[in-house]
Amino acid sequence: MGASACTNFIVAKGASTDGSVICTYNADDYGMFQNLCHYPAAKHAPGEMRKIIDWDTNAYHGEIPEAPETYNVIGNINEYQVTIGETTYGGREEMVDTTGILDYGSLIYIALQRSKTAREAINVMTTLVETYGYNSEGETFTICDPNEAWIMEMMGMGPGSRSAVWVAIRIPDNAISGHANQSRITTFDMKDKKNVLYSKNVVKYARKMGWFSGKDSEFSWNAAYAKPDFSGRRICEARVWSFFNRYSDDMDRYLPFVSGMGEYDEPMPLWIVPNRKLSVQDVEECMRDHYEGTPFALDGDIGGGIWEMPYRPTPLYYELDGKKYFNERPTSTQQTTFSYVSQMRSWLPREIGGVIWWGNDDGNMVAYTPVYCSMTERPECYNTPGADELNFSDKNAYWVCNWVSNMVYPRYSLLFPALKAVRDSLENSYFAAQKGIEERAMALYQESPQKAVKFLNDYSVDKAQQMLKSWNDLARYIIVKYNDMIIKPEKDGRFTRDEHGLGSRPQRPGYPEGFKRALIKQTGTKFEVPKE
Repeated sequence: MGASACTNFIVAKGASTDGSVICTYNADDYGMFQNLCHYPAAKHAPGEMRKIIDWDTNAYHGEIPEAPETYNVIGNINEYQVTIGETTYGGREEMVDTTGILDYGSLIYIALQRSKTAREAINVMTTLVETYGYNSEGETFTICDPNEAWIMEMMGMGPGSRSAVWVAIRIPDNAISGHANQSRITTFDMKDKKNVLYSKNVVKYARKMGWFSGKDSEFSWNAAYAKPDFSGRRICEARVWSFFNRYSDDMDRYLPFVSGMGEYDEPMPLWIVPNRKLSVQDVEECMRDHYEGTPFALDGDIGGGIWEMPYRPTPLYYELDGKKYFNERPTSTQQTTFSYVSQMRSWLPREIGGVIWWGNDDGNMVAYTPVYCSMTERPECYNTPGADELNFSDKNAYWVCNWVSNMVYPRYSLLFPALKAVRDSLENSYFAAQKGIEERAMALYQESPQKAVKFLNDYSVDKAQQMLKSWNDLARYIIVKYNDMIIKPEKDGRFTRDEHGLGSRPQRPGYPEGFKRALIKQTGTKFEVPKE
């Protein structure tokens, strides 16, 4: 299924530096092309129906009644700052209901159009699937608003059931959490009605199917419906572990679990209390993680090529001489179609408080630009006429960002510093300007909320288009500076010329030290120059 290998991180309001609720989403799938979506606010007449088109496959599933009123949605945030993301974990295949109308993607954007709070979104989503059926695989949803952060897991109940089982848990205000294609909910307190919600049949269905026979209080969601196997631990849970590991002094205890090797005594918790508070910038860095500084780090072997690329080709598994092997799968991955970090703030007017920091490629290879939740007009670069998965456009952020990243990937250690310099310069400028921009928006808001909305819309468009220009310039700079695996000299930001007006002689970097050793180890004396 599309977008079936994604990553979400969550920071509750008491765990962030400024009191924001923060959540993230890497939408990862090979070949997927996505614009920054927009659903305008609308009123709907009685009897008006909504067609359900599968978010992944574009297949028609059926129709459901429209809500009398729907809210403005830009990307994965709505005008009330509700944000919803997901990761697919699959679970038991026999639980998929192919007759259900709602797929996970449609469910997300319908809920965003109909909800003012995270709890409302949970109610909308669960009511819909219990009425019209859920036809996707097992899914973990991140559902947040400016005050609360929730994780909800959901599965169908088999072909023809037109229903679902689900459980939703609120993340404590002082905690951080995450999920990455492995079901994360185990046991839960069924008596905690304030912080735990679940379907009436959540245990009963597992008993009926013979998957659980203990006391209700002992019921574990993922033990019954999606038990972690090697892939769920090493390929999936390891991404969450790496996020937690940045903000905890006690994550080594879970290495036996996330390594996937052999038995384990202790599964990883659903959340942890971090040892320091996180900013939006911190969380953006987490979306760029390649397991640096951990036992899973993607450096030091020939898989990264000559220039130490922290990416690996897919499929994740490969075979040789009758044995099966795997590649590490970090949070930052080349198949990301879009990535965001959503910031939701309760102390500001909702039109100003919600902002998604959005990028149209691998989070490591983009500058996240601000997209305010009240936007009604999208930047051209995030919604480019004529551009799709088979049509390149230098006006489109997805294609220009991919153009640059695909030049950088194979020569990573050589080229990435140039990308990082532009990326960080842009992002630093956005964060430096944020306070002043929002103060200006607040002043306009006192005159008219519509003036503030237009101001933030224009600002968001301007920053996105500025990013696109910078990336087009970066693409041209990289091809000139690093053409044919050399490095052309610069001074004061300009390429230098010799006394005759020709370009200065380029540097030839050759092999990095680590690759020299690996090559010589493999080839022995084959390329050794004989002594004269």
